[in-house]
Amino acid sequence: MSHKFKVGQHVRQAKIGYADAKNDAGALFEVVRLMPEDPSGEPSYRVKSAAGERAMREGELTLAS
Repeated sequence: MSHKFKVGQHVRQAKIGYADAKNDAGALFEVVRLMPEDPSGEPSYRVKSAAGERAMREGELTLAS
């Protein structure tokens, strides 16, 4: 599976359910690095926001408009 997002793109955390009602839900992130796929084959990303950097799976992200 190839990566959907590219380095430098702005993304938001996708609203998947109640568990995503955290402080960073809806926060704007910038993709800073493409990471290898996880064991299930889903691509991962290193993203940063005003709150810091973290790793997220592709299914957790949506392109910011």
